[in-house]
Amino acid sequence: MRAALATSAALLCAGPLAADEFFTLQGHGGPIMGIAVSDEDQIATVSFDNALGLWSGSNPVWFDGHDAAVNAVAFGPDGTLYSAGDDFTLRVWSPDGIEHAVWTGHKGKVVSLALSPDGATVASASWDGTIGLWPTDGSAPAFLTGHSGPVNDVAFTRDGTALYSASADGSIRLWDLASKSERQRVVEHGFGVNELELNEAAGWLAYGAVDGGTRVLDLGTGDTLADLTLERRPILSMATSPDGDLLAVGDGEGYIMVVETPDWRIARDFRATERGPVWALAFSQGGTNIHAGGLDPRMYSWPIAAMGEADPMATGTPGFLADADTMPNGERQFMRKCSICHTLTPGSARRAGPSLYDLFGRQAGTVEDYSYSDALNGSEIVWDEDTIDALFDIGPEHYIPGTKMPMQRITGAQDRADLVAYLRRETAPKESSQ
Repeated sequence: MRAALATSAALLCAGPLAADEFFTLQGHGGPIMGIAVSDEDQIATVSFDNALGLWSGSNPVWFDGHDAAVNAVAFGPDGTLYSAGDDFTLRVWSPDGIEHAVWTGHKGKVVSLALSPDGATVASASWDGTIGLWPTDGSAPAFLTGHSGPVNDVAFTRDGTALYSASADGSIRLWDLASKSERQRVVEHGFGVNELELNEAAGWLAYGAVDGGTRVLDLGTGDTLADLTLERRPILSMATSPDGDLLAVGDGEGYIMVVETPDWRIARDFRATERGPVWALAFSQGGTNIHAGGLDPRMYSWPIAAMGEADPMATGTPGFLADADTMPNGERQFMRKCSICHTLTPGSARRAGPSLYDLFGRQAGTVEDYSYSDALNGSEIVWDEDTIDALFDIGPEHYIPGTKMPMQRITGAQDRADLVAYLRRETAPKESSQ
C-alpha cells in the first residue's frame, strides 16, 4: 500500500492537486512554518527560507520579499494573500506574486494571522506582546496591549466584533474590538498557550499549550468539554476541518492527532515524523486530507482515511540536528550554525541564505540567485579567513547591521578556526580542489 501511495504522489507532481490522495509539495529550502488553503483549494505554504509558495499544482508561484523566516499566511476573499514573519512585518500580495504593501509596527516576530469574517481586518499575533489590527484598505493599524508575554495565536468571533488571543503568559483573552479593550479572561493556564481553534457554531474553543495540554471549552459555560492531553509537548499546531467535525493537533514530538468533534473521540493518532515538530496543519477544502509541515522542506498531505498507510515525513536527520559526536568540529559548527540556511553546492536552492559555493575571495552580496538585504547590496566585504572569523566573533548583527542573518556567535577561537578550515575545503570549486 505504501508503494502505491508513493506512486500516486509522484503522479500528482505532474498535475493538479487531488483530494483523497497522498502527495507532497517540494520546492522550499527550509522547514515549513505555516499552511493556508483557499476556497478554491489552492495551498499557500510559508517557510524558514523567507518565502511564500502558492500551489495549484506542483509548480508554485513564489512570493519573495520577507527578510527573515515567514511564519504565517492567510487568504483574503479576493485571492489576496497576507504573510508575516520574523522580520516583524506583514506583507500583502496579489495571486501573481506581486507585493503590494509592507505593513510595519510590530517590534517582534509575527507568528499568526487571522482575517475577520468581513475581510476588512487582519489580526496579527506578535512576540512583542501585542495584537495588531490591520485594516485591509491600508489605513492605520491599531494595537491591543495587555498580555505580559508573546502572543502566539488569534481568532475572530463569527460576527467580527471580538477577538480571542492566546499568549505565552498562560492566558486566553477575549477582546472587544469596538473599545479595543479586554472583555474577558477566558483561561489562566499554568503554561503558555500556543494554539487556538474556535467553532462558535458548535459552541467550543480548543487550545493547545506548552505542557502538551489539549483542552476544549464550552463557550457558554466555560466548562471543559474535553481533555485530549496525551502528554506530548508542546502543542504547536491546530486546524479544524471545513465542516467543523474534525480537529487536528500537531505536537513537538512529531504526532498528528485527529479528533472527531461531535463526541470528542480520538479517531487517528499518527506519527507524522520520526524526528522534530509538526509546526503547521491545514485541512483540504473538502476535509478529506490533512496538510502538514515540519523540519522537512516539503509539505506533506495525507488522506485522513488512510493516514497510517502512507509514509511519514522524511526520516533522515537534518544536518543541524545530527549527532555532534559523529563529525569533526568544523563540520559540526557548520551543521549547527549554517546548514539550515546555506548550501555548499552551486545554487541557493531557495534557502534563507545564499549558496556558500566558491565563497573565499567572493565579494559579499554577489550571488546572482539570491535576494540580499540592503545591508549587503554593494558591500565592500570580501569573504576570507579574517572576515568569516570576525562575522562569528562579534555576531552578524554587529558585523553587518541590518543583515538577514540570525543573531548568533561562535565564541571559541578554535571553533571559528575549525569552521573556516571546513568552509575553505568544502566550498572550493572542484577544479581548484584537485
